Amino acid sequence: MQKTKSALWEFLQGLGKTFMLPVALLAFCGIMLGIGSSLSSEAVTENLTFLQGEGFHLVFTWMASTGLVAFKFLPVMFAIAIPLGLAREDKGVAAFSGFVGYAAMNLAVNFYLTAKGVDLEDEKAIAHYGIADVIGIQSIDTGLLGAVAVGIVVSVLHQRFRAQRMPDALAFFGGLRFVPIISTLVLSLLGLLIPLVWPTFNGWITDLGRAIGHAGVFGPFFFGMGEVLLRPIGLHHILVAMFRFTDVGGSGAVCGDHVSGALNLFYAQLNCAKPPGDAVTSATHFLSQGKMAVYLGGLPGAALAMYHCANKKMRPEIKALLISGVVACVVGGITEPLEFLFLFIAPWLYLIHAVLVGLGFLTAAVLGVFIGNTDGNVIDWLVFGVLQGTTTKWYLIPVIAAVWFAGYYFLFRWAITRFDLRTPGRDVPSDDEEGQEREGDEAAADAGAPRELIAGKYDAVAILEAIGGAENIQTLDNCITRLRMTVEDAGRVDETRLKKLGAVGVITLDAHNVQVIIGPQVQSVKDAIASLVRVG
Repeated sequence: MQKTKSALWEFLQGLGKTFMLPVALLAFCGIMLGIGSSLSSEAVTENLTFLQGEGFHLVFTWMASTGLVAFKFLPVMFAIAIPLGLAREDKGVAAFSGFVGYAAMNLAVNFYLTAKGVDLEDEKAIAHYGIADVIGIQSIDTGLLGAVAVGIVVSVLHQRFRAQRMPDALAFFGGLRFVPIISTLVLSLLGLLIPLVWPTFNGWITDLGRAIGHAGVFGPFFFGMGEVLLRPIGLHHILVAMFRFTDVGGSGAVCGDHVSGALNLFYAQLNCAKPPGDAVTSATHFLSQGKMAVYLGGLPGAALAMYHCANKKMRPEIKALLISGVVACVVGGITEPLEFLFLFIAPWLYLIHAVLVGLGFLTAAVLGVFIGNTDGNVIDWLVFGVLQGTTTKWYLIPVIAAVWFAGYYFLFRWAITRFDLRTPGRDVPSDDEEGQEREGDEAAADAGAPRELIAGKYDAVAILEAIGGAENIQTLDNCITRLRMTVEDAGRVDETRLKKLGAVGVITLDAHNVQVIIGPQVQSVKDAIASLVRVG
C-alpha cells in the first residue's frame, strides 16, 4: 500500500512537471502575441502615429502571428511533452510516439464519424460531438484532456515496450521502433471509443464550468486559494491546467470560433479585433490579474516585514535572500522562494496567505480588472494591462497591490513578533556553531571538493552530500523552482545543511519522495547534480 501511494505521488508530480515545457512556451508566446497585437492595433497606432510605418506594422504583426504557435497547437504540444517528461530513457522516441499516437487517435475518430455517416459540416453534429479541425484532421476536439490521455498512454507503452524483442523475421520492428508502432495501434483503438463517450464526458465538464461560472466572484476566490494550497505538494499545475485549457475555466465564441479554457479564450481574443465578450472577460478572472495583488504587493510586504523583524546583525546576511525572492516574485512570477520562508515554521500563516491570494482574485473580479496571461508579474501588468489600454483597468492594480503590501507587512510583522516565528535572521548562530560550520567548510575544501558555485551561490557537491549522496538518489528531476527526487531513504536528507547551502526549504512527502526548493536556478543545480550522480 505504501509503495503504491509513493508511486502515485511520483507519477502525479511527474505529470504536473511535464506541463511546464508547453506552459513556458505559452507564456513567452503570450507576451509576443500581447505586444504584437497591442502595438499593431488601431487604438494604439492612432495615438502613436510613428507606429503606423510599414516596418513597425510588419514587425508587430509578425510578433502576433508567431505568438499564435503555442495557442494553435497546444494539445499536440502536451501530447508530445508528457511522454517526453515522464520517460527516463530514450526521451526522443517517447516524444515522437506522442505525436504519432495523437495523430492516430484523431484519424481514428475521423474514420468512425465518416463510417457512421456523420455530416461533418452539419451544425447539430458539430455541436453534439464537438467536431473541429485538429492538426488538419476533421475530428473531435478533446482539447487538453485528450492530449493528456494520449501522453499518459504513450508513456506507459514506452516504458513497457521500448526493449521489446521480436522474432527474427520481425526483428527490425523490435526495440525502440516498436514504441511508435504499438502507440499507433493502441491510440487508434482508443480513437474509435472517443465518439461514444466524449459527448457525455464533455457535458459533465461543461456543467462543472457552468457551476463555477454561477459561483460568480467566489469561483476565482476558491481557484486562487486552491492553487496556493496545492503548491507545497506540487499538484497545483494540474488544477491550473484544467481552468486554463478546458471548459472548467469557461467557454464561448470568439470571432465565430468556439473556444474552451480561460487562457485559450484570452489568447483568442488578443488575436481578434472585436471587443471582448462576456465569456472572455469572465475567463480572465482565473488568470494573472488575480495574482497581482499578492505578487506585486503582498509578498514584497511580507519580505520587508521579515527583514525588519530580523536581528540587526543578521540583516546584511538575509538581505540578498529576500531581495532575490522579491525579484523572482515581481519580475518572474515565482513565489516559492518567499512562500517557503514561512510555510514550515507557521503553516497557519501560509493558510492565511492562501486566503489572501483568493481575495486578490475576488477583488480583481469585483472591480472588473481585465488582464490575462499566466504569471501575474510586472511584465504581465505592462504587456497585457497598460499596453492594451484603459479598458483593462490596469490602473487599479497599483492601488490593490499597495493595499495588499500594507496588509501583508503589518500581518507578518505582528505574527513574527507575537509568536516569535523563526523567520530568516531571527536566530543568531553561536560562536560554537559558526566555528563548526567553518571547520566543515575547511574540511570539504581540504578533501578536494570543487568550490565553483552555481550562480555564485549553490555548491552542487555539497548539496549532493546533504541529500545523502549519489547512492541515495533513485530518480532526479526538477520543475520551475524545486528538485523532485525519489530517494532510497528520506531520513538521510539533511534539511538543516541544505538550507545553509542555499535551499529555501525541504518537503518530505513520504519515506521516498522528497522535494528541495532551490529557486529560479534549479535547472542548473539539477544538471550539475545529475552529472555528479552519473560520474559517481
